[in-house]
Amino acid sequence: MERVENYARFVGVNFNLALDLPPDVDEQWEPLLIATADHFLFYKYYDKPTKEDVIHFMTFDKRNPNSIISCLYEARENARTIRETISKEMWESINTFYLTIRGTSPDDFRNMDHMQSYFTDIRKNCQLFHGVVDSSITRNEAWHFGRLGRHIERADKCSRFLDVKYFTLLQDSGTSGSTLDLMLWTAVLKSVSAYNMYRQTHRALTPMNIVAFLILDKLFPRSIAYCVRQAELSLYAIAGSIPERGYTNPAERALSKIRSELEFTDVEDVFKMGLHEYLDKFQIKNNEVDNKIFDMYFGLETAQSQSQSLGHFKSQWMN
Repeated sequence: MERVENYARFVGVNFNLALDLPPDVDEQWEPLLIATADHFLFYKYYDKPTKEDVIHFMTFDKRNPNSIISCLYEARENARTIRETISKEMWESINTFYLTIRGTSPDDFRNMDHMQSYFTDIRKNCQLFHGVVDSSITRNEAWHFGRLGRHIERADKCSRFLDVKYFTLLQDSGTSGSTLDLMLWTAVLKSVSAYNMYRQTHRALTPMNIVAFLILDKLFPRSIAYCVRQAELSLYAIAGSIPERGYTNPAERALSKIRSELEFTDVEDVFKMGLHEYLDKFQIKNNEVDNKIFDMYFGLETAQSQSQSLGHFKSQWMN
């Protein structure tokens, strides 16, 4: 569900930018594919990254496992298989949302205003779903797993929103630092619903301040630092441990290491390394955390190890 919302926000990057672009500058949609690492699959089915094809691929194309319709289908199927453990309101929210999206034809997109309102509705439905979850689910292990996944995914996608700036061809045309460059940074802020909160704490729209806000701010709920911290708290809660007392498994160690590095990072360090390089390294580390969580709690080796330990315990007890 978090990925559904973020893919709608990715499209919003270009919608927001298109409203402010000068008439002699063309819209660019390929950067969205590259930033989300979907470009290899896209070119398997499409020739050129036109607006219509990119939007269809990221929204309705079932051949794309990351498309909005694909993610929403998988989320609904997951909810359907555990209906007895989730709230009635949670199931109704996701089921109604899925049926609405499934009933929408790509041919309905005739103008930009219609598309903008459509993706706005997707974001609102996702926010409604998260609100239902937070207000109707007991704060148990299952809730913490959902919260953990949501914030890991959100941190990854926030880094990719910033990376859209790197992949946009506008910076190759000598526009860095210009009004056009600032428009793109503003579009990124608006796409993660950060523009108003940013303006409350910063007077000037500068790349350094924007990057610091979206990566290092500890209070804004879509910043990388905030998401990593919330994910860490849920991960430790699942194991019943406390972050201040140190990690108890490889997944906790990896996530706490990322959180610690963020706490001791200045925005100057980010630009010194290079924004794209920094974000790329973060995405790799974030994916490693994801893999370690899977291995720790859902992997086959974990299940086998637990089974062997139980068998050994039974053998010792019987002896």
